[in-house]
Amino acid sequence: ECILSGIMSVNGKKVLHMDRNSYYGGESASITPLEDLYKRFNLPGTPPESMGRGRDWNVDLIPKFLMANGQLVKMLLYTEVTRYLDFKVIEGSFVYKGGKIYKVPSTEAEALASSLMGLFEKRRFRKFLVYVANFDENDPRTFEGVDPKKTTMRDVYKKFDLGQDVIDFTGHALALYRTDDYLDQPCQETINRIKLYSESLARYGKSPYLYPLYGLGELPQGFARLSAIYGGTYMLNKPIEEIVIENGKVVGVKSEGEVARCKQLICDPSYVSDRVTKVGQVIRVICILSHPIKNTNDANSCQIIIPQNQVNRKSDIYVCMISSAHNVAAQGKYIAIASTTVETADPEKEIKPALDLLEPIEQKFVSISDLFAPTDLGTESQVSKRQACVRGGEERGSMLNCCFSFQIFISRTYDATTHFETTCDDIKDIYKRMMGSEFDFEEMKRKKNDIYGEEEQQ
Repeated sequence: ECILSGIMSVNGKKVLHMDRNSYYGGESASITPLEDLYKRFNLPGTPPESMGRGRDWNVDLIPKFLMANGQLVKMLLYTEVTRYLDFKVIEGSFVYKGGKIYKVPSTEAEALASSLMGLFEKRRFRKFLVYVANFDENDPRTFEGVDPKKTTMRDVYKKFDLGQDVIDFTGHALALYRTDDYLDQPCQETINRIKLYSESLARYGKSPYLYPLYGLGELPQGFARLSAIYGGTYMLNKPIEEIVIENGKVVGVKSEGEVARCKQLICDPSYVSDRVTKVGQVIRVICILSHPIKNTNDANSCQIIIPQNQVNRKSDIYVCMISSAHNVAAQGKYIAIASTTVETADPEKEIKPALDLLEPIEQKFVSISDLFAPTDLGTESQVSKRQACVRGGEERGSMLNCCFSFQIFISRTYDATTHFETTCDDIKDIYKRMMGSEFDFEEMKRKKNDIYGEEEQQ
């Protein structure tokens, strides 16, 4: 929502951004001080003295890293929101195999030295990486008999004779799929994902991921500031009483007895429970540690992916770890956040393989969140379909208000992935429905003659 309010402001729209919370970022906030996190999770008492000063902590509620070459970094660069943030490279990406973790081989040299694969497997994997690097969807000479729109990824793996373990870490730690459904789909998307991973990695070398100092809560604040520079208004602590709809179209939002009128409305599922459908659950466990994770070469930040095959599940388990090096924890402390899509009636048992890697854990905070997707796309074409259905019947449009409304655009809940690519896809999707045109990064560039408040600060 903050990114969209920033982009819409740059595009010349008049934006009012209201938030019922007293802090920026809603679900993707970073909680500070530590005392507030204890309160949020209803833990008795206050943090022990061993945790240091409460205000040294900025704990993310939703753990995610940025792909160095990914869509969110592009959005930050194009809008110049980078000037409000500092980033650090995450030190390593690891994958779980047979109860142990291994560094994801990120270069040809690492692939050849990795104990994840045997000697012959390494050669085949190297050939595969070279193929992916050279692959160009606009140049059939690079296809080598593969049809990117028809050949499945399963067949591509077969072509290079790659074994199950290599398929596991390629699909889940490089292409970052959460399940194995991708195997029977055309290979183009997977090859592009692996290319994104490799290109992101090539930028900084240690891993393809970046993380902002002081926590992810800095991101929504950066985009809120962008919106303000372009004349947008931001109101925190603003209760939302009602979304006002007339003739099936949103006309305003009622708060504290007043109505702020609008032509379009963007909100998350928590504001419109009657217009979304539950599509699953995610469990997240925030763990405070006094030590780096074992077998990560004492990295002060890392990601660990546990592919579903390794633990007999349908979806992967993720761990993101950051530390005092990122100004999010007290000196000598580490924050590891494990997350996965819930599959059974005992989510805590499902996430146990990840927690076992983190022992000993000083304190943990467990949350289970419902995942929602909009049932109402907010576009006119959707309503006219409904109109057509009802017109011949007795109801004649009485269903219009309850089913769909023009110009309410609802985001999806944050999923279990540990990067922002799916979130950016959602942003682009909402943009397209609102504007009626494809999302264009060029549109986000700051206009040279925009001076809202920035010039005076120079």
